[in-house]
Amino acid sequence: MNALWTQTQHILERSLNPGIFQVWIKPLQAAVDGRNLTLTAPNEFVASWVRERLASQVVEAAAQVMGESPSLRVVVASSSGAVCAAGEILSVPAPATAPARMIRPRPAETEARAAEQVFRFSFDQFVVGPSNALAYEASLGLCRESLQGDQLFISAGPGLGKTHLTQAMGQKLSAPEKGKRSRVVYVTAEEFSSRLILALKMREMERFKTRFRDNVDILILEDVHFFQGKPKLQDELLNTISALQTRGCRVVMTSSFLPKELSGVDNQLVSRLCAGFLATIEAPDLQTRRNILESKARVHQVMLPGEVAELLAGRIRTDIRQLESCLNNLVLKARILGRGISLDMAWDVLKNYNLDSPGICLDQIVEYVCSTYDLNNEQLVSKSRKRQLVLARNTAFFLARKHTELSLQAIGERFNRRHSTVVKGITTVERHLSLQTPIGRQLEQTIDRLSQ
Repeated sequence: MNALWTQTQHILERSLNPGIFQVWIKPLQAAVDGRNLTLTAPNEFVASWVRERLASQVVEAAAQVMGESPSLRVVVASSSGAVCAAGEILSVPAPATAPARMIRPRPAETEARAAEQVFRFSFDQFVVGPSNALAYEASLGLCRESLQGDQLFISAGPGLGKTHLTQAMGQKLSAPEKGKRSRVVYVTAEEFSSRLILALKMREMERFKTRFRDNVDILILEDVHFFQGKPKLQDELLNTISALQTRGCRVVMTSSFLPKELSGVDNQLVSRLCAGFLATIEAPDLQTRRNILESKARVHQVMLPGEVAELLAGRIRTDIRQLESCLNNLVLKARILGRGISLDMAWDVLKNYNLDSPGICLDQIVEYVCSTYDLNNEQLVSKSRKRQLVLARNTAFFLARKHTELSLQAIGERFNRRHSTVVKGITTVERHLSLQTPIGRQLEQTIDRLSQ
């Protein structure tokens, strides 16, 4: 580790609360270039905390080692270890002639920083079709305040566009209008929970409440199914929603499940989640998938032959992110080769993707899962809670949800389980896949092989 940063850490360890040092300072990596000090945090949550609350202390400690106040930059390391500069904030260094003072940002400064969220998607980029028209119109209506009520709940499977819509709402709502800018807070349920837990540990609940209840006009909360089985977190979420709506604020929430499908959630919270407008997004039809490809091709400024669009849209049917990624790779390959996009080239690129096989039924899924995990049907539906059996059932739940039109209750009945168990199992698989855990990578291979 850089010797300068090691000495700076020793100073900070003596001057800061031990808990703050262990949680926020110790995980940081550092690089020094002249007067520039760059700290790399393991994730955006840690980076934001250091920028907002500890920047001045870090500058002061580093100045004692360097002999002058450095220019501080806090960045985030990607999962591959590379530095991601998205959202980085340069701290203002203290003059070299005077010692840096320990300055805690004023609430207005903190909120201004928090408002600097980057929204990547807009409504103009969203391709509307029968499967998503209701969610699209409801999202626009909430922005224009023409939607009946002040709450919107969007339910959709992964890769179907719910994040695109929430990002588009964030972009539109945070844009200045008539000289006034709405205060938009956009967080995942997991980040909301992490901030709450840390606020409790640091005894800063009033600051947390100010952040999420008072200094906000619109709250956009992704993946609320994360709150399943977490009663204390559910209480705070319920109180936050109630406080916001008392003030006339708007609330947007998303989930892979409808409120009634959630398990381990208090009835009062379920009722609150159902109180606003509920919109679902289904898998897009063939024409919508083709429209999406043609729209993206125009963005890339490439000619996409109709037969290629037909092939891609016909083979990738349930995940829009994967469809767009396939097109992006196809465009890049064509440019590298200096050739136009062709059908042969498309087939070659498709080999790298999880293709949707037509006509996969639940019996085929059960047979495949039993073969993969070396089980028989009786073991799969048994009451056993052995780890391998639970993993096999969760895989079957996920595949049934992905490849069939069966309801959660119908899937549960096939395995002698309640629908709440199915929800929990699917959520567990999605979490492993998202975090790319060792189990997640194993599951990804298992899921891919079925489609092949």
